[in-house]
Amino acid sequence: MALLEFDEKLAEQMEVVYRSRDILRRRRLVYEALDVSEGDRVLDAGCGPGFYAAELLERVGERGSVVGFDRSEQMLAVAAHRCGDAPNVTFERAEVTSLPVEDDSFDRALSVQVLEYVPEVDTAIAELRRALRPGGRVVIWDVDWRTLSWHSEDPERMRLVLAAWDEHLTHPSLPLTLAARMRAAGFEDVRMEAHAFASAELSGDAYGSALLPLMQDYVAGVERIGEETARAWVAEQHELQERGRFFFACTQFCFTGVRAA
Repeated sequence: MALLEFDEKLAEQMEVVYRSRDILRRRRLVYEALDVSEGDRVLDAGCGPGFYAAELLERVGERGSVVGFDRSEQMLAVAAHRCGDAPNVTFERAEVTSLPVEDDSFDRALSVQVLEYVPEVDTAIAELRRALRPGGRVVIWDVDWRTLSWHSEDPERMRLVLAAWDEHLTHPSLPLTLAARMRAAGFEDVRMEAHAFASAELSGDAYGSALLPLMQDYVAGVERIGEETARAWVAEQHELQERGRFFFACTQFCFTGVRAA
């Protein structure tokens, strides 16, 4: 498995993705599930470029706070810049499997499309539980990449490209086991909601379309794919759009749970 390299270029690409219509919709769904109140202390495990942290500051108010952790220094720098000089937000480099926080210290915790990259996912879930106070609420959001449906008139090339993309993930279908893992870690009232992200247009505001540049860069670096095949794959998607034949769909899953007393 080759991981995505979270460098400056990827940070710029993620900025585009995070501003797309579908990701704005996803953030709204996450906030609804998280159910933050004014004064809450919120943990963002895998905070990325800091969109959640910045927007959650408005919800927790001056009496609340947000703490974001990420393994990428570049992402942390972007997140810190986004939140400016807000006194009630902090960012720190850390792994989600070893969070430098005290037990029972947060009211809410979220981890959005992070655990699919984590080998020790059960340890990460246990860490989120440890960080929450009794009665605290967690939101874990991940994609089941096996639900991906993407039209191509070269299905074999599409199959090869998507198989190569899966290699950057530790758990391409983590939602299949997430509810059971959360219950085993001690979360109660574990619930799941599925959300379809689909588009019949190659629009930068759609989830699949926004991912295209990131995916092209990644699969081009996979030896059996290469730059020429990656370019041809993307070119076909634009050609399909011109002919009114573009189609993309995948299912993303929102899991919530409450830490037992």
